[in-house]
Amino acid sequence: MDRELPDFDPAGAPDDPGGLFAEWLAAARDAGVLDPQVVTLSTVDPQGAPDARVLVLRDVRGGGAEWVFAADADSPKGRQLAGSPSAALTAYWPAQGRQIRVRGPVEPSAPEVSAAEFLTRSPASRAAVLVGHQSEALDSPEAYDRALREVAERLAAAPGTVAPGHTVYLLRAHEVEFWQGHPGRRHVRLRYGRAGGGWSRTLLWP
Repeated sequence: MDRELPDFDPAGAPDDPGGLFAEWLAAARDAGVLDPQVVTLSTVDPQGAPDARVLVLRDVRGGGAEWVFAADADSPKGRQLAGSPSAALTAYWPAQGRQIRVRGPVEPSAPEVSAAEFLTRSPASRAAVLVGHQSEALDSPEAYDRALREVAERLAAAPGTVAPGHTVYLLRAHEVEFWQGHPGRRHVRLRYGRAGGGWSRTLLWP
């Protein structure tokens, strides 16, 4: 790493991972990091093979106890979470040499919570979700465009329409690790682990 990286003193870190994530996220935004709220969600399929994709982290609540994202329950990731309800989230901000890793069980929110979140989205976002068929074979780009136009017309006529499979998920973190890179490879790694109603903190070898 031949660039200037921010300092990180784990001794002064907040007592919970949510507080440290908020500090790092604010610093990333101030530094001009593009899309700092975008993370990689990792799951496993029925055969135990890993799968990963990038999505938007919607919220972090309860001092880092709950990490919130949304997905279609009928998509590959939704089906994988139904079959194996645990996951990992990873954020990586190369310009700052920072990585955040989160692991824990995942559960869906109540249907009314998912519906309310869906209705906060832009019309374009809602239309894309309502088209559905995520990761299925597509005959042609024109087929998608036609489906998108039809859905947009439906939304214009009934703006309260909610995609039936849209689900807000909660990853209930049992472990959150913060990794700060160092030009001399003296990287700093701080792991938070669930300990009763609070968190333990462990400094890890680089």
